[in-house]
Amino acid sequence: MAGAVADGLRRRGIDATTTRESGLIGSRDLDQLAFATREERVLITQDADFLRLAHEGRPHRGIAYYAPGSRTIGDLISRLVLMHAVLSADEMIGTIEFL
Repeated sequence: MAGAVADGLRRRGIDATTTRESGLIGSRDLDQLAFATREERVLITQDADFLRLAHEGRPHRGIAYYAPGSRTIGDLISRLVLMHAVLSADEMIGTIEFL
């Protein structure tokens, strides 16, 4: 997720990290998904490869997907804040939310 989105979520009291902050730049998609699962984090992405991995049955704690160029940073933050407010961590397990 973009650093600006993570910062916006943090300012609203939501725990967020980025691929860069987690030391995963250049890591394979499977490694990133495994990290998010292990850390019990929803993966926020515009990479459709994660949709394929979920379809293959790879376990995950939730994926929030948006198409490249389809959302502004403010729009993403608003949608993610709403998602966080209405869905529990347990409800997100194995779920894909299209932003």
